[in-house]
Order: sequence, then structure tokens, then C-alpha cells
Amino acid sequence: MAFDYKKEYKEFYMPKNKPSIVTVPKMNYIAVCGKGDPNAENGEYKQSIGLLYGIAFTIKMSKMGDHKIKGYFDYAVPPLESFWKQDGIESGIDYSRKEDLEFISVIRLPDFVTEAEFDWAVAEAERKKKDRLF
Repeated sequence: MAFDYKKEYKEFYMPKNKPSIVTVPKMNYIAVCGKGDPNAENGEYKQSIGLLYGIAFTIKMSKMGDHKIKGYFDYAVPPLESFWKQDGIESGIDYSRKEDLEFISVIRLPDFVTEAEFDWAVAEAERKKKDRLF
């Protein structure tokens, strides 16, 4: 059975109803930053999410190919997390100005993913898409 971060780390992914302080340890993430309306058909947000998932699933599915990652274990790709802000807004979001939204979107990666493995996954995802990701 695949390791599921949401089940194993419920305190991070399924918090209790009562607010509490949680100490978050060091973790690997893949992240993209951008700006714009998240609903735009070919907008930066939708392209960025495709990029994140392309790399995350390249790493996950490496078990099916010739590239073997040291320490690899089967896992469920953790959920997408996004953080949003707007310049000039003290609190909250002005939804009438979605084009001014800025985001950082992340997906957690297992600890076995080193910088070299990440670089391999980017190159492999680019090869599959026949397009330069970065």
C-alpha cells in the first residue's frame, strides 16, 4: 500500500476543529510562484499547476522506468497547496481584482528526492512534453 502523507501526518493535512500550534519539521517541496487570475483559461496559475503535477508524477512514476531513485518508496502524491496575496490589500482578497492576485503553489515531495533527482525529473518531464518547463 502506498504511503499517504495526509493519513500519516493528519496534523498538517487534516487539522482538528480547535485551533492549535503545530511545529512543522523541515520538508521537501516543489514550488512555483506567479501572478494573475486563477480562472484564466491559459493563465499563469493553470500552467503552473500543470508544471507542478508533471514533475511530481514524474518522480512518483519513476518506479516504472529505468531511472531508480535511491530510497524510493511508493507514495500518494500529496495535495496541492497554494498561498495567495494581493499588494495594496491589508487583509483578505479583493475578488474584483483577480488579475492582481499573486500565488505560491507547492506540492510536498518525499525526503528521498534530492536536488539531483529533482533535476532529473524536470528534464524527464520536459522530454515527455517536448517543451522546456523552466
